[in-house]
Amino acid sequence: MRRRSKHILAIAAFVGTLLVLGTSAFAISLPKNDYPTEARADYVFACMQVNGETRDSLIKCSCSIDTVASLIPYADYASARTILMMLNSTNRYRDMFRSFGPFKEKVANLKRAQVEGELRCF
Repeated sequence: MRRRSKHILAIAAFVGTLLVLGTSAFAISLPKNDYPTEARADYVFACMQVNGETRDSLIKCSCSIDTVASLIPYADYASARTILMMLNSTNRYRDMFRSFGPFKEKVANLKRAQVEGELRCF
């Protein structure tokens, strides 16, 4: 009986090792998806309002946000969206957001990613 439990433990350890190795290899092959669903949905919703609320625009807008997500990390996307909201506001800090170099670069990176999304998907 004792010998049998050693075999069962050895088999369990082997299977556990395969699962860990298989899972980590699988995780490495997948692209990082750090965009929350809400951010993707907001992008697609706004894109569809501009491009028509059709099934075709849903497909193209979904492709576009996937392209943007593949080009810039979510933290940069969120920062650039915040900067754009400030630029479009009427508060007294708007000019600071317009002239600060790193802010301009973040917005430019987002716009380049969006243009790439349009080129690939529309």
